[in-house]
Amino acid sequence: MIPVLLIIIPLLAGVITFFFRNDKIVRSWGLLTSLVILALSVYGVSLSGDSSLLTAKADWLQSLGSSFFVRIDGVGKILTLLTAVSFPIIFTGTWNSQYKKPNSFYALMLLGQAGLMGVFVAADALLFYFFWELALIPMYFIASIWGGEKRIRVTFKFFIYTFIGSVLMLVGILILQSKTGNHSFSIQAFNSLQLTNKEQSWLFWLFFVAFAVKMPIFPFHTWQPDTYEQSPSAATMVMSGIMVKMGLLGVIRWVMPIMPGAFHSWGDVAMSMSVIGIVYASLIAIRQDDLKRLIAFSSIAHIGLMNMALFAENLSGVQGVMLQMFNHGINIIGLWIIVEIIERKTGSRRMSELGGLAQKAPSMAIFFVVIALANIALPLTNAFPGEFLMFNSLLTARTTQLYAILFTVFAGLGIILGAVYTLNMIRKTFYGETNAVTAVVSDLSINEKIALSVIVGLIIVIGIYPQFILDITNNFSETLANKRFIPQAIITK
Repeated sequence: MIPVLLIIIPLLAGVITFFFRNDKIVRSWGLLTSLVILALSVYGVSLSGDSSLLTAKADWLQSLGSSFFVRIDGVGKILTLLTAVSFPIIFTGTWNSQYKKPNSFYALMLLGQAGLMGVFVAADALLFYFFWELALIPMYFIASIWGGEKRIRVTFKFFIYTFIGSVLMLVGILILQSKTGNHSFSIQAFNSLQLTNKEQSWLFWLFFVAFAVKMPIFPFHTWQPDTYEQSPSAATMVMSGIMVKMGLLGVIRWVMPIMPGAFHSWGDVAMSMSVIGIVYASLIAIRQDDLKRLIAFSSIAHIGLMNMALFAENLSGVQGVMLQMFNHGINIIGLWIIVEIIERKTGSRRMSELGGLAQKAPSMAIFFVVIALANIALPLTNAFPGEFLMFNSLLTARTTQLYAILFTVFAGLGIILGAVYTLNMIRKTFYGETNAVTAVVSDLSINEKIALSVIVGLIIVIGIYPQFILDITNNFSETLANKRFIPQAIITK
């Protein structure tokens, strides 16, 4: 019942929002809806994994072998909680932003939340694909209507990338469905398939390319910096904080269990793609002057490390990714909120045009420094335990010892480079002398302080005691690691 409500509430609220006309009512309605969803999600997370409230199944497209089957498992708990936590923070942090036709903007945001919840709870492949597209469509319209000057070209590129990936995934889903005994789209039917190495191999790439585009990882990343730069900040927060997790979820739920042989065989290739992206994106980030593009490239590096940890094929990697998916979402949204505030108050995102903001907005400087340092995994911040687990997984990855060492070293280089561009960003933006652009900046409003305080609170609490997040996914992570990472020698021939 709970997963159904997590979808239905934002879906209906989004449709209703189209009919509102008062700006203040629209914003209040969006925030109230997101708080209701948050309360429901927290209740769902508190339930044990075998609770009947976490599963729902009904007839949908019986003639096609598809049903409306939704459930909240371990990874679903983390991602639905992340989505539920993020939207109230986004609505509160961007409360002062002005949009033309705010009813349409907030309606599309809520519809996007419904799609994301559907992706994270779907246990039927065709239903998963349906929500995958539903989550993307509102973001496409938001970016193309409320985006920057280059929004049409950028959103077209975004559409082409995601469309090609979606088509490849749909082909893979239909092939798997045709191989089930009862032509079912159920995840249990897919997990029961005994695929040969050859079948697993090309099915792996049909799915993995779609998920790699969404994360994104090298070389499927080129849509991301432009899209993040041109989209309105609230949409960028959703795409970078939550939507990229769709790709990681896809690997965890639809690639690992169904194609374990190909997952192992192509692991070194996937990890190489990720590590190239980590180093490349970090080097590009160092050269950026635009705050949005810098944070966009930093996100590519963080997601690349998560993907590498999954392909390390051990419990430490899975646990680290589960923890880091939540932490990355919170941290990156915090950075975007402050960048949005800076741009709204100064009219600029270029570090070369900023400086001295700490003198005029000390509260904003404190929040930014804490969140930025958490983003580079400073000890006692939330990202540190997750990155520690992931790097530990790389050292013990199921590959050759030489590859494990090289992957760890080059991924570690991303942390060093991350510290370089992050500290440089802090220095250029908040310290030094004020100028004509920054001299008139005021400090944070009450709603902005509330949103950022929640984020900093989560950073500190999870940094000191991450176990309560790990406990949510512990059983799921152990099951995945123990039952799915099988030796190559016993894979179906």
